[in-house]
Amino acid sequence: MAVERTFSMIKPDATRRNLTGAIIKIFEEAGLRVVASKRVWMSKREAEGFYAVHKERPFFGELVESMCSGPTVVQVLEGENAIARNREIMGATNPKDAAEGTIRKAHALSIGENSVHGSDAPETAVAEMSYWFSETEIVG
Repeated sequence: MAVERTFSMIKPDATRRNLTGAIIKIFEEAGLRVVASKRVWMSKREAEGFYAVHKERPFFGELVESMCSGPTVVQVLEGENAIARNREIMGATNPKDAAEGTIRKAHALSIGENSVHGSDAPETAVAEMSYWFSETEIVG
């Protein structure tokens, strides 16, 4: 396995409930390290740009509205097999399907308010990290 980086987001439904520290602790205890982090309040334009891949989907408007509803923590995680590990730690998108011990099983309110986001592939990770961070902001 190789050390890699991935993008991670703690969504407004989780920051509103003051779960930022609890979620970061789960990542860190699972062997991932936060190498970049900032708290942002997405504009509509930023949310539409970040989620442009979903633009034609029926849930796009609701997703953008949700992501603009409060602060979000965007971060870069680093570790062995970080992309797959992050997705494993997050759990299934639908918290009803998420395994015990995952973030979404423990903290998500619904499929729409599922508390976290993580990149699904190396190419996606690069695009998502560069959307929010310059190279000089990622330090590890």
